[in-house]
Amino acid sequence: MTNSFSDKKGKKLRGVNLGGWLVLEKWMTPSVFEGLNATDETTYCVELGGAAETRLKHHWQTFITRDDFAWLASIGINAVRIPIGHWIFGANYPYHRTYGEYQHPFVVGGIEILDLAFQWAEELGLLILLDLHAAPGCQNGFDNGGIKDVCEWHTDESYLNHSLWVLEQLAERYHGRPALHGIEVLNEPRWDVDTDLLKKYNIDGYHRIRKYCQPEDVAVVFHDGFRSYQEYLGFMKEPEFDNVVFDIHRYQCFAREDIDADIYQHVTKTVVEWKQEADAIIQEMNQWTYVGEWSLGLDLKVVSLWAEGPYNHALEHMDKFQMDVAYRAYASAQLATYEKYLGWFFWSYKTETTPAWCFRDCVNNGWLPDRFDFE
Repeated sequence: MTNSFSDKKGKKLRGVNLGGWLVLEKWMTPSVFEGLNATDETTYCVELGGAAETRLKHHWQTFITRDDFAWLASIGINAVRIPIGHWIFGANYPYHRTYGEYQHPFVVGGIEILDLAFQWAEELGLLILLDLHAAPGCQNGFDNGGIKDVCEWHTDESYLNHSLWVLEQLAERYHGRPALHGIEVLNEPRWDVDTDLLKKYNIDGYHRIRKYCQPEDVAVVFHDGFRSYQEYLGFMKEPEFDNVVFDIHRYQCFAREDIDADIYQHVTKTVVEWKQEADAIIQEMNQWTYVGEWSLGLDLKVVSLWAEGPYNHALEHMDKFQMDVAYRAYASAQLATYEKYLGWFFWSYKTETTPAWCFRDCVNNGWLPDRFDFE
């Protein structure tokens, strides 16, 4: 194993997301939602009430285990990005109307699971990027933000303040841990959240984290908010800000022009447009960057259980051999482009539903390499 915890600043990361673990996503783990109307972690906890604790704790303890960390380390993956919800520290978050009669509906105890993740990572030589994935009031209206079809995080000072408090608590709790590589201030704030508000929040988050975490030890990561990197030119630069990383997520299964594309168009977009984007970010922005999420997924239907069709996709008329070739081509094209950046994290390590979004399946199927280190 080549990874160590020294010289973390500016380290090349080849990682996976541990999605669907401490923040539920129904499309990833439909078995957890079986028999329920719930569509996200909030409605899951509200619908189940007191019964949520047993079910969710079982999921936390079984969905990802030390064995998974060991397998990742064994193939040369050197980092994990762990999505967490704003409720991770327990019942002090502001109320939202979707909680109904419950002042604090979320199950308590996720922080102990996160502590375990640090223990496993340190035993096995993996780095951790903590990611505030679900903020109070929801920052994007997606199920992964905690409340589907609600996007109110930016409208209430108490939501913003609680998010910053969570970042500071994470920094205080884990700043001395060798595995802590970075803290991401917010995952995927929606494109119509005001850019100035977002920038202020990112800066405030940086300062909260820096109360405990030194730049040589811990990166502060911010997401592009689904807008051009050009809106961030000159933003959070040295010498005032140090060890700041820009996060972009790249998928080709959500926009209609991508859904309608064939595999050759998917590959071309990756090695031409996205490669040119990488060059531009590196040259113009001069900012360390992660592709914090990407996958081999091209079929919209399996990703969003509520997306509206038509669900045509590039692989639907292929036999197994052609599909394997297509997945390998799309995987190689993405890796060739993303390797230009400081790091990348596949979404996600594990799903119940689709191999193209399941890193372990992609490796086992030969679509992704079987090793990710220099040995």
